[in-house]
Amino acid sequence: MKFRALSSAPIAMILALAPIGAQAVEETPKAIPGGVCVSAEYAKAQFDKGALFIDARVAAEYAEKHIKGAKNIPFKETYTKESKTSPADSFEASKLPADKTKPVVFYCNGSPCWKGYKAAAVAIKLGYKQVYWFRDGAPAWAAKGFPTE
Repeated sequence: MKFRALSSAPIAMILALAPIGAQAVEETPKAIPGGVCVSAEYAKAQFDKGALFIDARVAAEYAEKHIKGAKNIPFKETYTKESKTSPADSFEASKLPADKTKPVVFYCNGSPCWKGYKAAAVAIKLGYKQVYWFRDGAPAWAAKGFPTE
């Protein structure tokens, strides 16, 4: 069986082959306004200092494996894998610490997962002063062999 290279096919034909309703995957940014985007090593340093970690993933992902001691507060989003938000999105910010000066590290499944970013953005808007967004999230933490449960 021979295959024709797609590069010779017109762009419209290639686009027509894309699944209907397929969602765009948007890479998360390398910064978060009002907060600090951190590496696995920086997140671990915050962990060692006693920062609160917020796992913004769904409960099933949290139950499977999470950063040791992390609190699960899922960010329920309408638009996954993209920066868009919706009035239907939800995040139980009331579960965040009352002390808005406490360091808080938000994470999810790494880029292109937006849940950690979106949850951190909510905390920033609510006036939390030390918001850290661990962009590479759970996969990077586990790859480094840092504590999980």
